[in-house]
Amino acid sequence: MSDTTRLVVVCGLPGAGKSTVAAAIADRLDAAIVRTDVVRKDLFPDPSYTDEESRLTYEAVFDRASERLGAGDPVVLDGTFRRAVRRREARDLAERRDAALRLVRVSCDEQTAKDRIRSRADDPSDADVGVYDLLREEFEPVEDPVVVDNSGDLDSTLDRVRALF
Repeated sequence: MSDTTRLVVVCGLPGAGKSTVAAAIADRLDAAIVRTDVVRKDLFPDPSYTDEESRLTYEAVFDRASERLGAGDPVVLDGTFRRAVRRREARDLAERRDAALRLVRVSCDEQTAKDRIRSRADDPSDADVGVYDLLREEFEPVEDPVVVDNSGDLDSTLDRVRALF
């Protein structure tokens, strides 16, 4: 396994701060970020969030990540990854590309996450508070993640990322 080829999966509920954490990790690793929200909008300019759209979105995310990993570049995936099957697909990709895998679960207290969602502007995510509630119910347990609690201030979150990466 290469010392530099890494795949980091940043997962969690909407509003938890996944994109903030993913950007901080990518900066630390000099990695490319592949964000599910951006890929979905590339594929579906007016998404309807069907199961088929989700399948095609994650397929494209993994294809883009595979290409970068194949070139020896580290990659950070940013998305809810609420389904265990998607996290297994990421693990399989890391194995195929001989990359070190790290699963990071970004957590945040519910009120803070909902406040963040309500205050979003110019963000590729379409998730609102209703989507948060739905995904909270559907989110499948994550096995052995590294947890970054993003409930507090940005400096605390970045300190945690620096400690991990």
